[in-house]
Amino acid sequence: MEELSDKDAVELMRSRQFRVLLVVVAIVGVIASAAAWGFQQLIYEMQQGVFYNLPGTLGFDDVPVWWPLPWLVLAGIVVAFAIVKLPGTGGHIPSNGLNANPTQPIELPGVLLAAVAGIGLGIVLGPEAPLIGLGGGLGFLVIRALRRDAEPEAQLLVATSGVFAAISFLFGSPVIAAVFLIEASRVGGARMPLVLVPGLFAAGIGSLVSTGMGSWTGLSSDNISLSPVTLPDYARPEFVDFLWTIPLAASVALGIFVIFRLGKLVTNFAAERPFLIVPVVGALVAGLAIGFDQATDKGIEQVLFSGQEEVTTLVDKAGAWSLGALALLALCKGLAYGLALGSFRGGPVFPALFLGAVAGLMAAKLPGFDMTPAVAVGIGAGIVAPLKLPLSAVVLTTLLVFQSGLGVTPIVVLGVVVAYLVMLALPDLQPEEEADDAESAQPAPAAPA
Repeated sequence: MEELSDKDAVELMRSRQFRVLLVVVAIVGVIASAAAWGFQQLIYEMQQGVFYNLPGTLGFDDVPVWWPLPWLVLAGIVVAFAIVKLPGTGGHIPSNGLNANPTQPIELPGVLLAAVAGIGLGIVLGPEAPLIGLGGGLGFLVIRALRRDAEPEAQLLVATSGVFAAISFLFGSPVIAAVFLIEASRVGGARMPLVLVPGLFAAGIGSLVSTGMGSWTGLSSDNISLSPVTLPDYARPEFVDFLWTIPLAASVALGIFVIFRLGKLVTNFAAERPFLIVPVVGALVAGLAIGFDQATDKGIEQVLFSGQEEVTTLVDKAGAWSLGALALLALCKGLAYGLALGSFRGGPVFPALFLGAVAGLMAAKLPGFDMTPAVAVGIGAGIVAPLKLPLSAVVLTTLLVFQSGLGVTPIVVLGVVVAYLVMLALPDLQPEEEADDAESAQPAPAAPA
C-alpha cells in the first residue's frame, strides 16, 4: 500500500469515515476492557480456588506439598490440546518475545483456553500476551460485524485499538499501554529502533548531565526546567469529571486556535515593517502586564514570561484567585501571547500550557469538577493544541501531575484527545506552501553505515 503523506493523513482524520471509525473504536474499547476484566477475574478466581480454597474443602488441614503437581500436569495437557487441535497454536511462543500483532478471531478459543489453563493453574507466565490476543480478536469481530466490507487497514486499526484497551486495563494506565505497544509492535518498521535507541540514550545522558550539574555546582535546576505541578490527591475519576472534561478541553483548544490566528495576523504586519511593529508589540505586551497588575495586584510576571515557572506558583496559590482575576489573566496573557507569536521569536508551548492551567482553575469552580482533573485537563489540552502531538502531550502532562496519583491519567488522555480532534477539525493555520517547505526540510533519519 502506498504510504500516505502528512497532508493526506490529516485530511483522512478530518473525514466523516474517520469519525465513524472512532465510534467503532470506542465500542471496541469498552468491549475489550470488559473482556480483559473478565479474563483477569477468572484467572484470579481460579488461582485462589485451586491453590487456597480447594484443599480445605477437600479436608486437608494444610496445602499438601504435592498439590501443584497434578494441576500443572493438567494445565500441560489442556495447553497441549489447544496447541495441537485448535487454530492459532495457543498463541505466540513466549520464548520468541512478545508479539503485539492482533489475533484473528478464529484463533481466540485456543489462545484463551491455553491462557486460562496455564496461568490459571499456576504456570509462571504473565497475562499480557493473551490479553493482546483477546483485545485484537475482539476488535476484528466488532469491525467485521458492523462492516463486513471494511478495508483490511481499517480492520487492523480497530483490532489494534482493542489491544490498546486490553493492555491499558492490565497496566492501569493508557500511557503505559501506548508506549508499551509502540515499542512492542515496532511502529515505524525496522528503522524505528535506529531513531528510538539513540534518542533514548541521548535523553538518558542529558538527564545524567542535568543531575550532575546540580551536584557539581550546587545550583538548583527548578527555575530553568519545568517542575511538577502540586495538586491534591486524586484517587479515581468521577462521572461528572468526564462530563466537564470534554467542553473544557474543547474550549482550551479553541482559545489557543484564536490566539494563533491573532499571531498570524500580526505576522503579516511584522514581516512588512519589523522595525515598527515589533517594538509596538513589545509596548502592547508591557501595557497588558501593567494593566493586569493594576487591576488585580497579582504582579506583572503573571502576564510576562513563558509561564514555565509561574504555573507552579499559580496552582499552589489557587485559593487566592477569584474567577474574575483568572478570566482577566487569561485575556491579558492570551493577547500578549498572540501578539508575541506573530512578531518575536521563541517557543510556543509554555504559554499555552500556562493558559491551559488558568482555564483549568476557572473550570474547577464548576459544580462537581475537582481542581486536580480540571487543571490536568487544561494543561494537557494546552500542550497538544499548539504541538498537535497527542502522545507527547499525554506523557508530558502525566509527568507534570503525577504527584496527584494515577487516577487523573484517564481524564488527561480524554482531554488531550478531545483537544487534538478539535484542532484537526479547525482550519489549518499554516499556509500550504509553508507546510510543504517544512515537510521537505525535515531530514530523514539515516541508517547506520
